Amino acid sequence: MLLGAAFLGIGLWAWAEKGVLSNLSSITDLGGFDPVWLFIVVGGVMFILGFAGCIGALRENTLLLKFFSVFLGLIFFLELTAGILAFVFKDWIKDQLNFFINNNVKAYRDDIDLQNLIDFAQEYWSCCGAHGPDDWNQNIYFNCTDKNPSRERCGVPFSCCIKNPAEDVINTQCGYDVRLQGDLDRQKFIYTKGCVGQFEKWLQDNLIIVAGIFVGIALLQIFGICLAQNLVSDVKAVKASW
Repeated sequence: MLLGAAFLGIGLWAWAEKGVLSNLSSITDLGGFDPVWLFIVVGGVMFILGFAGCIGALRENTLLLKFFSVFLGLIFFLELTAGILAFVFKDWIKDQLNFFINNNVKAYRDDIDLQNLIDFAQEYWSCCGAHGPDDWNQNIYFNCTDKNPSRERCGVPFSCCIKNPAEDVINTQCGYDVRLQGDLDRQKFIYTKGCVGQFEKWLQDNLIIVAGIFVGIALLQIFGICLAQNLVSDVKAVKASW
């Protein structure tokens, strides 16, 4: 419950910093995907579930305990369904991932949180764009059209650059004009592999760890449901003896 409240607080604070809370109409105007939504939605769900389970157990309130177990069971069922569908419709998921990344490449400069998320992904997975550096041609600041007055024209974000271990300060201009060069020359300065392929490779390399995390979360959810239902049965048994 406290962790959920912390996530929710971080999300609301981030929105307040960006002026979204003072102008609620801007929620519908956010371009691409706003990472703050993750904190707000996940934090809200965790807080509600934690509150229901905690107070339900402390007060032996069967209504709250049933709500906790049913809601947790529903989340577990949705996770299980999503996992099965992701395995069955792998190609469709891949297409949606391509669309998601390309759509947010276009909105890269529109939201600082989204920008930081994309930079983190490109640095972590050593990639650039969905399929390669040329995907950045979809962004108005990085495209190569003659009408583009931006200094970043025909470039890529600094997170696409291959880092020099000797550099202590990040060179944020390292991607300028890099797409004017040939493919072989680009490889010396930037990552040329797309993030979709690199993400798939990362999943394959860490399949056991990822599967272990999901199984661990599933077991915790099942354990929580069993404990809640057990307590509900105990409370009903005590009341039946009155």
